[in-house]
Amino acid sequence: MLLEGNARFVHGERLHPNQDADRRSESAPRQRPFAVLFGCSDSRLAAEIIFDRGLGDLFVVRTAGHVAGAEVLGSIEYGVTVLGAPLVVVLGHDSCGAVTAASEAERSGAAPAGYLGDVVERVMPSVLAARAAGLTEIDQFVDAHIRRTVTGLVERSALLANAVSDGRCAVVGLSYRLAEGTVSRVAEYGLED
Repeated sequence: MLLEGNARFVHGERLHPNQDADRRSESAPRQRPFAVLFGCSDSRLAAEIIFDRGLGDLFVVRTAGHVAGAEVLGSIEYGVTVLGAPLVVVLGHDSCGAVTAASEAERSGAAPAGYLGDVVERVMPSVLAARAAGLTEIDQFVDAHIRRTVTGLVERSALLANAVSDGRCAVVGLSYRLAEGTVSRVAEYGLED
């Protein structure tokens, strides 16, 4: 459903599903999202728009560089275990500012001040692993960070890992291209085509 919605968005043929008063009334008593979407907080990654979805379809959690602390893990666990979402999507994007900042900090040896430095520090292992693998481009680092985030969610959350191993949930990493509006799959756990 997400990939089909993204194709509609790319081709300018959006259906705007579940965006009317009936859906608002239907979803008001209880939410039943079909996916938890954990993405970068970049203003150009409005999940309901780029996947042509509506009210109650997605349980969205966003942070700069899609870094996952306790609040994020708890939110994802809530979406999967309480709301019953069968899919977790990690959504990153090309030209990510957090990944670029981590790359620049790694090169210069100087991290940004304040809590921005914390975001950069959490992205840094992905940049270092990508460089060690011979990768050199920011967008390659972004995809490496998406893969690392997917793996990290499953490894850090026993509740999510159990849901994946029991077949109740899958986790997929998607990379969004800002200019084209397209997404591509870069990682997955428990997803069957």
